[in-house]
Amino acid sequence: MADRVPLKIIYLIARLVSALAILVFRRDLAKEAELLVLRHENAVLRRHAGRIRYEPADRVWFTALRTRRLFSCGLCAW
Repeated sequence: MADRVPLKIIYLIARLVSALAILVFRRDLAKEAELLVLRHENAVLRRHAGRIRYEPADRVWFTALRTRRLFSCGLCAW
């Protein structure tokens, strides 16, 4: 098990680097298409889920994510 740890670390680093490269070099058209698909999925889920009632802990989590997005470095544009 211990001999697999360096291999796992190398795999995770390679995966992170490739994901960042894909984000940087992806064209605007692909980004727009992905946004359209995600918006459609969101709309379908809203129709099926009905009204969502958030707990106070959920609201704290959303606020933390929103402030992180405001102060992010721009590499992870979410």
